[in-house]
Amino acid sequence: MVADLTPAASRFTPAACPRLVVKIGSALLVDPDGRVRRDWLRGVVADIAARHRAGQRIAVVSSGAIALGARRLALPKGGRASLEDAQAAAATGQIALSHCWAELLHAEGLTAAQILVTLDDLEDRRRYLNAASTLHRLLGLGVVPVINENDSVATAEIRFGDNDRLAARIGQAADAGGVILLSDIDGLYTANPHRDPTARLVPEVARIDARIRAMADADSASGMGSGGMISKLEAARIAQRSGAHLAIITGKRDHPLAAFDADHRGTVFLGEKIGTARKAWLAGRLTAKGRIEVDDGAVGALAQGRSLLAAGAVRVEGRFARGDVVDIVGPDGQVIARGLIEYDTVDAAKIVGRRSNAHEQILGYAPRSALVHRDHMVLL
Repeated sequence: MVADLTPAASRFTPAACPRLVVKIGSALLVDPDGRVRRDWLRGVVADIAARHRAGQRIAVVSSGAIALGARRLALPKGGRASLEDAQAAAATGQIALSHCWAELLHAEGLTAAQILVTLDDLEDRRRYLNAASTLHRLLGLGVVPVINENDSVATAEIRFGDNDRLAARIGQAADAGGVILLSDIDGLYTANPHRDPTARLVPEVARIDARIRAMADADSASGMGSGGMISKLEAARIAQRSGAHLAIITGKRDHPLAAFDADHRGTVFLGEKIGTARKAWLAGRLTAKGRIEVDDGAVGALAQGRSLLAAGAVRVEGRFARGDVVDIVGPDGQVIARGLIEYDTVDAAKIVGRRSNAHEQILGYAPRSALVHRDHMVLL
């Protein structure tokens, strides 16, 4: 299982990456008894401090609140027996988690800040921009923001569900050049290395296609975290489309960031800027209000950079208002684009499949130029 090592870590150095997001999962930060692994975390903080002194500004996405709170409250199943238990554990454990980060960072001469977010905070454009503004100011002040999902109020319907994707979205908001996911595995393998001894580490990925997705395994090795390799690939997709590089590296060694600098071992997904910051935000969204199914002709037109016209639409699903985000799906059911719809559900359904010259008579008002305009759309 030895891979050829490449200079991938050079993309995450302070000189190449002025702003970096580092994500740490529960399985690394909290031991099976529900206690913080302070000695290990102290090494991570030392790595962060060294990078900070070299000019890099770092935001941390830290799991662990539920695991810590479950121990303090003596809750079964690590605090995940019910939604209420998870929320109570998160509320209790977040205080301990924040205190630990603040104490260790302070020992290195750094100031910590806490930011708790929900899915809606980053899916709603205005709230996203507010969060981005806060992150930019904190990083500009040399503060280390420590971010977590606000599990004390989140429900299954409004959750990221894992901090891998949260880290990628924070990377977008912070305008970070890189995201590092500290994991219980040292990268993406051609197969599950726990089951297949011939599995090989993939050092670099330029594009996430069907071949790469087939390598992912949904299982988390520890059972403590919520994200497996599939969630990490989704995080990589979000980061790539905003132009940021994302690395999956092992956190199961001391000073994992310094070790990555030394041996470059991990999988790096190369950033690929797709357009404006707004389009990157659209591409990184995890939710949509509806779906527009289109025909093969529309698929070809979208690939050429054109707007989606009603004539190319086949069916409308969901409930949405003008300006909401919708997914555009091809005949095979795959999402091919995402954008801001120009009509509400009722009017969109009326003009599906109809040419533009019939829209005014159908709707009773002057039609807009497209169902989804190309300026408010991103191909996926």
